[in-house]
Amino acid sequence: MAIIKCPECNQEISDKAPVCPSCGVPIAGHVVTCPQCGYTYFNNNTECPHCHHKTGVESAAGSVQLAESENEQKTSRSNNNKTVIAVVVLIVLVLGGVLYAFYRNAQGDKEEAAYEYALSSNDPQVLQNYLDTYTDAPEAHRDSISAHLEYFAQLDRDWTNVVVSGSKSDFERYIEQHPNSPFCQIAQHKIDSIDWSKADATNTIEAVQLYLEQHPDGEHFDEANDKLKTLNANTVSPEDKILIGAVFDGVFKSMNNRDEEGLMNSFNPLIGKFLGKTNATRSDVATFLHKIYKSDVASMTWMSLEDYKITKKEVGDQQYEYTVAFSALQKVEHTDNSSIETRFRFNAKVNPDGRITELNMTKILE
Repeated sequence: MAIIKCPECNQEISDKAPVCPSCGVPIAGHVVTCPQCGYTYFNNNTECPHCHHKTGVESAAGSVQLAESENEQKTSRSNNNKTVIAVVVLIVLVLGGVLYAFYRNAQGDKEEAAYEYALSSNDPQVLQNYLDTYTDAPEAHRDSISAHLEYFAQLDRDWTNVVVSGSKSDFERYIEQHPNSPFCQIAQHKIDSIDWSKADATNTIEAVQLYLEQHPDGEHFDEANDKLKTLNANTVSPEDKILIGAVFDGVFKSMNNRDEEGLMNSFNPLIGKFLGKTNATRSDVATFLHKIYKSDVASMTWMSLEDYKITKKEVGDQQYEYTVAFSALQKVEHTDNSSIETRFRFNAKVNPDGRITELNMTKILE
């Protein structure tokens, strides 16, 4: 390598420089040095511009040098091309790897989302679609979905058995064992229908009340309430019997104690019938009490035999009128120490306030 002056800008440069750093003209392989005066000039000149020495042999040497330079450039370009190709290939491989990684991640995210959706679904078809679509999913995911699918298959089998049975206890057991089953609502409907059919067929206040207690939101709730009203209007309950017994116990207590006021208070102010008299009053009741206590009566005891036969009818909203028939025993002690017992048959009506509106009595002949 030699230091020469650029033939274009006269700057000192290396004769191996591809181009002049100052003016940019080609140098290596494009210039020769005059052997006569040492001036450097472009090799396309046939003589030295300074001393006019012919290039001659030196030109041939320059040509050789130029050819060598071109070969070097070709080799350099070839090496550069190989480097570029290698870099491009490397970039393509890296980019392909990155894209593949993104693709795999995207596929993994998609599978994960599908898995979560299937796991939360109650539709066996969704579960089966997952298994058919993601055949290369993680084994743990496929096992989990398969187990879930088998669970629903078992639900179907159990439900079929319960439907065939039709038993209330089987429906209840199914709900207890499979509280999250989609068939639970149907099972509840079946239980509701079974209980209502039983209450309706039994046709008692107790049976209908039990249905209402067990099914406050039942499908037959309104129907049961209507039936309960009808039954209450026609069925004598234990409470009704207690009410009627108390009314006549009060009557007899007042008669035994000759309690005129207490006896009158057991009757309605207007009495439809009293011992054969229509439109009687409480004064007629007081008169009756005085009549039965004759001058020779030392004491008198009335006692219900509690063989009540009671019917009722609704006369208002949950207001009932009672028709009553029963027997009673009268025991009279006379002043001469004699006594007599007599049986009577009573027929009466009692209004919703517990007051007697009708009363007739007949002696029962022995």
